[in-house]
Amino acid sequence: MDMISSEVVTEKVRVRALPSYQSDHSSPEQNRYLFSYHIIIHNESEIDVTLKSRYWKIINAEGDEHEVRGCGVVGETPTLKPGEFYEYDSFSILDTPFGTMEGYYIFEREDGDVIKVEVARFYLATNADMGSLT
Repeated sequence: MDMISSEVVTEKVRVRALPSYQSDHSSPEQNRYLFSYHIIIHNESEIDVTLKSRYWKIINAEGDEHEVRGCGVVGETPTLKPGEFYEYDSFSILDTPFGTMEGYYIFEREDGDVIKVEVARFYLATNADMGSLT
């Protein structure tokens, strides 16, 4: 794994984040830097889990924090059976050429338990790319 992505397991749910700078959709002269990120969620538990909500903390190079909360991800609240993966792409726009993202997902297990699944810090950097997805 490279130095900008992240991967962590919480409550037997693995989350991998793979960021990439999108120069074609950025305007450095206007302090607008667009970063996409690819998320892979893998249910490694023995029970179904349903993603209910997300929380992101986005920090730019000057230390300014922006928080994002919402239901599901990209308009979906997927249920993952044991061993299943869910993948999605999204993006964030920064006003600096470097920043970080981190957060968590709230999942409900089929037994009714609610778990908070960490998304470890990953880096948004104009001089790096996500490389291979494998």
